Amino acid sequence: MSRMRQGVPGFVPPRAWEQVRTLSHEFASGHRIPPHSHGWHQLVHATTGVMTVHTPEGAWVVPAHRGVWVPADVEHWIEISGRVAMRTLYVRPAVSRSLPVRCLALNVPPLLRELILHAVEIGTLDRRVRAHVRLLGVILDQLGTIEDAALHLPEPRDPRAQRLSRIVHDDPSDRRTLAELARGTGASKRTLERLFQAETGMSFSRWRRQLRFVEALRSLAAGAKVTGVALDAGYDSLSAFVSAFRRVFGVTPGRYFRTAPSEL
Repeated sequence: MSRMRQGVPGFVPPRAWEQVRTLSHEFASGHRIPPHSHGWHQLVHATTGVMTVHTPEGAWVVPAHRGVWVPADVEHWIEISGRVAMRTLYVRPAVSRSLPVRCLALNVPPLLRELILHAVEIGTLDRRVRAHVRLLGVILDQLGTIEDAALHLPEPRDPRAQRLSRIVHDDPSDRRTLAELARGTGASKRTLERLFQAETGMSFSRWRRQLRFVEALRSLAAGAKVTGVALDAGYDSLSAFVSAFRRVFGVTPGRYFRTAPSEL
């Protein structure tokens, strides 16, 4: 059962006194929220499971201890991996000019997590209520200090690089070299490497590694076995995958989903 207090920005006309609206919803694994946008900023957060937020610029992975900031009017769609408990804040753009104007993944420390949950319990933050104004102030302070998290997969814009991107998305375990993959794209290895660096900010090898971890997190959240996920991610052995996972996330895959956000 979903709980949507006072509607969602973009669907129910907001009233002048509303500063923040909230949404609490439970989703089954495999659910997909179709492309849409909001007139208000959105902080997407999951207390359980993993969400992948897509925009035309790329994808952001949202495990339970992270969130994604989606600015007003940015089209996005969301894929659900594992059973997800979504807790979302919609923030009126006029409340602060310092809020981010681009999508970004962010770590959600314990204090911000509790503030999100408290706001969701209230439902709507009203500028006429002093306690709500103070709560919003603390939330904005927290948003101003958090750091951009690593799990962002930008997508290239050039059609040749996009063809390569589709090949790797279709089979992340594909172990062909860039020179081999380039044959079906209409561009040389050197051109593709330059395009990926210029348009995603990553080398192709780093981009492919990021994609593999994105897919691995989604599969693990959905209940897949670590050994199968390791092979699907293109690793020769479970130990090699676990070692690489630990370098990126600081813990093993098994502990990652058992560890509370405050412990990571």
